[in-house]
Amino acid sequence: MKTNKLQLIFLLLITYLSANGNIKIHRVEPSNWWVGMYNPELQIMVYGEDLEGCKVVIDYPGITLKDVIKVENPHYLFLNIRIGESAKTGEFSIDFLQKGKKKTSFKYPLLQRKARTNPRGFTNSDVIYLLMPDRFANGNPQNDNLPGMLETTDRTNPDGRHGGDLAGIIEHLDYVKDFGATALWINPLLENNQEKYSYHGYAISDFYKTDPRFGTNKDYFKLVDRCHEKGLKVIQDQVFNHCGIGHWWMKDLPQSDWVHQFPEFTRSNFRVSALVDPYASKADREKMNNGWFDKNMPDLNQDNPLLATYLIQNSIWWVESASIDGIRVDTYPYPSQDMMKLWVQRIRQEYPDITLLGEVWVGTPSIVSLWEGDCFNKAGLQSVFDFPLYDAMKFGFTEKDDWNTGIVRLYDILAQDFLYKDPFNHVVFVDNHDVERIFTTLHEDYQKFKTLITFILTTRGIPTIYYGTELLMTGEEKLGHGHIRKDFPGGWPGDSINAFTEIGRTPQQNEAFDFISKLIKWRNENPVIHSGKLTQFIPEDEVYVYFRQNEEKTVMVVLNQNKEDKLLDTKRFAECLVDCTNAKNVITGETIGLLDTIKIMPGEPVVLEMERMRE
Repeated sequence: MKTNKLQLIFLLLITYLSANGNIKIHRVEPSNWWVGMYNPELQIMVYGEDLEGCKVVIDYPGITLKDVIKVENPHYLFLNIRIGESAKTGEFSIDFLQKGKKKTSFKYPLLQRKARTNPRGFTNSDVIYLLMPDRFANGNPQNDNLPGMLETTDRTNPDGRHGGDLAGIIEHLDYVKDFGATALWINPLLENNQEKYSYHGYAISDFYKTDPRFGTNKDYFKLVDRCHEKGLKVIQDQVFNHCGIGHWWMKDLPQSDWVHQFPEFTRSNFRVSALVDPYASKADREKMNNGWFDKNMPDLNQDNPLLATYLIQNSIWWVESASIDGIRVDTYPYPSQDMMKLWVQRIRQEYPDITLLGEVWVGTPSIVSLWEGDCFNKAGLQSVFDFPLYDAMKFGFTEKDDWNTGIVRLYDILAQDFLYKDPFNHVVFVDNHDVERIFTTLHEDYQKFKTLITFILTTRGIPTIYYGTELLMTGEEKLGHGHIRKDFPGGWPGDSINAFTEIGRTPQQNEAFDFISKLIKWRNENPVIHSGKLTQFIPEDEVYVYFRQNEEKTVMVVLNQNKEDKLLDTKRFAECLVDCTNAKNVITGETIGLLDTIKIMPGEPVVLEMERMRE
């Protein structure tokens, strides 16, 4: 009987609060918007209590409340408004009424757009430096462990949080700049509030908030500003396919189809080919698109129009707020391709100068071309990662040379560039945060390492250097991703070694650093390597030769995997050496006469900048 009385009192209390309009607003997303956008439509998601039955009123010149969408969860309202050309910057009030009386309201900021005075975006004239923020540098140890954040710092755990942050990146921007990189790609910085494995950034728990263990949104804006001051472009990593299981909405979804749900946990089959296979089963396609990446990464349903608009607006909000130069999209084929086409269109409308880069992790050029070309990409995605070329490099430098193995893989994979719309805008790489460290893959063979670095810095495309590659950092992927994402030595107070400085690096690390840096800086000053014609010759006797040419310059690159000295007969390359006389070895600085033969050393890459006869 006592329990029944308590239940009755509780029910009466709830009834009283509802009748008296106990409206509470917990979240409004996006938190602000701008006048002067190409698309005047804005969807505002409101999350709170006792929203059911209320009336929403907006009274502000130029602002029209077109529609209020109520969904199955009464804790959510979606407001569709139109920002007219006459709307001025300021704050407009969104009022919530019950029975004609205002019960609560909030002020919504309407800001002036930032001017993008200089052309942004990254191109094949750039060299990208990729870093994982948790593993690069800890500039503010005070934010390592914070109230409300579930995972604390533990540098002894390869898969734990280590404490790197935005302050640490800002402190070492001169290192990136002096190294020669022109663009900075940082793995996601948004909040990942989970009990474990939260450091990588891809299990987002708040799409509008920088993880406080990295810093604040203002800290991120400061980073972008500092980069621009130093001539560095910034590429933001964005995720559309999934969120984190710790995302705030997972405890109270707006709609049951907000995420793909199954009777039991169902993982994606990760078979991108199923999306284009003319014989694929419906079951395989659905598992590919709708299956979860992992138990801690719910798969978002971008076919839900409210969620699709939410994600697109979030992307625009970050571009406008931070003035970033490019976007790298994680797992590009996995979300709804209809939604991704719409996203590209919306971004292109608002920011025609920005570069959009998609991760299409497939080793088959014909499949990659469908996203790089016009099949899935009619709206204008400019760039994709060249995973087919990565596979060719990985195997080409670790297996015995034969008819179709070894270094000939580089030739054969580039021979398939006819499939692509613009392979010169592909992002090329020897390793990244998801694959084994290249120095480990090469069994720590330094000569092969130099040859491979020379290749990505002189072939077509946009080269990317993963942090620590310049230090010959090692790491086996089979041991877990934490081993390929080790801390940068010297990034933490008290580190015994500081590899940010020459004195803190070993002689071989300094040699590798100087070798890569010298080639990058030379590349930065030579448009012939950015966009010049590529002519390659079929490898013979483990020697691969190709040329880059434009109206001003000719560059000859020789990659020798033969274990013996070679005298390279230049007659075979006569079509590319017309009017060429002497040549400068870019790597050694030596000037040589262009004879009938060129002596090349085993395992030593050669980059020759040709001198042409003067008219």
